[in-house]
Amino acid sequence: MKPQSRYWNPEWRQRYALAALIFVHALWVFIGRHAFTIWRGTATFFSSPMMLVAEKIEQWSYERAKKIHALDKAQEELDALRAEIAELTLERQKDGAKLIEADQAIDLLGLKKILPLEVRAARVIANNRNAPYGGIIIDLGEDGGLEMDQGIISAEGVVGRIWSVGSSQSIVLPLDAYNASTSVMLAKSRATGVLQGSKAPGVSTIRYISNQEAIQVGEPVYTSGLDRIFPPGMLIGYVSDISAGANEMNIAVTLAAPLDKLGILFVLPVTPKLEFDTKLEMPQSVSRRGRN
Repeated sequence: MKPQSRYWNPEWRQRYALAALIFVHALWVFIGRHAFTIWRGTATFFSSPMMLVAEKIEQWSYERAKKIHALDKAQEELDALRAEIAELTLERQKDGAKLIEADQAIDLLGLKKILPLEVRAARVIANNRNAPYGGIIIDLGEDGGLEMDQGIISAEGVVGRIWSVGSSQSIVLPLDAYNASTSVMLAKSRATGVLQGSKAPGVSTIRYISNQEAIQVGEPVYTSGLDRIFPPGMLIGYVSDISAGANEMNIAVTLAAPLDKLGILFVLPVTPKLEFDTKLEMPQSVSRRGRN
């Protein structure tokens, strides 16, 4: 027979039952009718932190949703502003091109008033003069009565001559092209030579002028009329560099016409008979460039 435990015998079991009865009675005395209130308070006490955390999370989610909505709205407004700016920029570019062309037209109109010649206005539709065998393409051709070797000028100065004539378009050979040549005369020294193109854009060189000639930097260069393409006295450009060569003087000329920014040009008649006044002062910009 198994011996009974010291704390689990009839005597101790009675003691356990009595203690349980006393505990239940005390619990009933302390809780009594307010058991629900107490249990609710206890549950509230233990759940309050969780409820506070849940409230904070809900508030954070709401604020985040508001910020996301505001950000989406701001992004939409930013996209609308960018589209508006792009549209305004495009309009400004279009208006800027129109204003430049209008200024050129005004300058050419003033030039036309002082030219006692029947000139034709032509618009530049392409400018690929820096490409091999390139040139300046204008919107007049055989339909406008154009012929090869007619002179082309702008309000600032001589541009070049017609190199090729098509049915409705023509190619202009500019003065700075490697195969271009024009008879010129210097304003002060009255020396004459041949203007030829160079590798530098907007710059040409004068050949066949002796080293004995007194040439000055900034001196205006005009057409001499010997090539029977341009009348004498039309502005070509200004002397920008001088150096003595073995047999002749090396003279660089910065062209007066902005060959990269041409819009409207004038086509001179064949072999125009006209002479211009060559008593012009050199621009300060050319004078400063020459001194530098």
